[in-house]
Amino acid sequence: MEGELKPGMAYRSAIEPFCDEISIYDGPKTFLKQFAAAPVEVGHLLAAHWCQSEVANGGLHQFFSNPTGVLAPEARAGFSSIGIEEWASIVGEAMRFFGEPYPREQAKRLRKLPKAKGAPATWNVFQALDDRFYAWLRPDRDRWARAADAYASRYVRE
Repeated sequence: MEGELKPGMAYRSAIEPFCDEISIYDGPKTFLKQFAAAPVEVGHLLAAHWCQSEVANGGLHQFFSNPTGVLAPEARAGFSSIGIEEWASIVGEAMRFFGEPYPREQAKRLRKLPKAKGAPATWNVFQALDDRFYAWLRPDRDRWARAADAYASRYVRE
């Protein structure tokens, strides 16, 4: 239909103004300070967006090995707030691999993660969780975008 937004456009327009304001690259203290300055609902969307993007691209191992892993607790909360309890649960289960407290520092996570060498079955400790994550998307590839758009339309005001 003409004038109808494509899935993902509503939530992306809500987070876009904050993408350059919240850095995942400058360490946990900077991230947490900048993240706290954003509206709560935008933070939920932004953290969930980063997480789902990384996991969809290369799995939970990629998410945790990259700087994006700094926001795992916020992604879990974001998925829960958006209403995607399956993904909130998956992220929470994966975070337990690292112990308590969850290490926001990338170097600490990298020391715990097995190196990605050979077949994923030999190193990917998150394979079963990845499979669950992808299974949630299988019935509708736009399912995430629609859920995020619905959340944005309810809670984010421009």
